[in-house]
Amino acid sequence: MASRRRQSTRALRRIESLSREEQDVIAAQIMETLDDEEAWARNFRERPALLRSLAREALEEHRLGETRPLDELIG
Repeated sequence: MASRRRQSTRALRRIESLSREEQDVIAAQIMETLDDEEAWARNFRERPALLRSLAREALEEHRLGETRPLDELIG
């Protein structure tokens, strides 16, 4: 936890060194990400069948060889 706090502090210091416009852009990106995460969590909480359906679909795609290892995509 302390490591995350240090990382957050470093990130905030860097953001504070930017222009007001750049800070606003970063703030908007952060807010959009948080809103998206909240929406996904709410959807899965309110519609657990949706998560099950997506999981089944992903497993079927994997079974059919339609997926690639994550390392290939982000490596």
